[in-house]
Amino acid sequence: MLDNHPISDQERIATNVMAVRATINRAAQRAGRRPEEITLIAVSKTKPVALVKMAYNLGVTDFGENRVQEALPKIAEFRPPDLHWHMIGHLQSNKARKVVSSFDYVQSVDSLHLAQALDHYAEVEHRQRLPILLEVNISGEQSKAGIAAAEAAALARQVAALPHLDVQGLMTVAPQVENPEEVRPVFRALRTLRDHLRNELPDCSWRHLSMGMTDDYSIAIEEGATIVRIGRAIFGERIYKGDQ
Repeated sequence: MLDNHPISDQERIATNVMAVRATINRAAQRAGRRPEEITLIAVSKTKPVALVKMAYNLGVTDFGENRVQEALPKIAEFRPPDLHWHMIGHLQSNKARKVVSSFDYVQSVDSLHLAQALDHYAEVEHRQRLPILLEVNISGEQSKAGIAAAEAAALARQVAALPHLDVQGLMTVAPQVENPEEVRPVFRALRTLRDHLRNELPDCSWRHLSMGMTDDYSIAIEEGATIVRIGRAIFGERIYKGDQ
């Protein structure tokens, strides 16, 4: 007799995490890279902290949030020592202090004004240098946040001079397309820009390229991503009624 019990959230997320990790491994192998070079960030926006805990118990230690107000209660409730919270959404400078006091990384720095606010509050909060990424709008889509590629070097020089920020690389959000191959040039362009900045500003590490989401992270890894931001492929489309 068939067992028709419904699949639990725990089982679903376990299956999904295993599948995502397998895809990361295959993409890394195709590119001649080690899978350990790629950090998996589970994007937990709109998801309850219970699901964050499930993913954490499966070995996921990095989580990404887009909205400060939604993220703060989750971070306050669940912050084991080896878990890292990443701000990956567009950030206004008036939220800088809350972000500095709660998040471990900020991936969406796209202006000197924001960088200066983060730097100021990192000093106020007595934090060591706050790891950040510069968000670049490589594709030039008007709907996307981020600086233009042509402006990246100038901003990078200014931000690198701030004493309480640690510029570790670049982030981008690729266009949504039916065929993931169409965004390969976007990822390649971000890597090329990163390599240029590494030569121009060698005192920054430039070790991270945060690019690739559920529909295109294999391509991003093949093009050099060190961080992939995966939401739907881990947590599903609508796991609970509170999803928006």
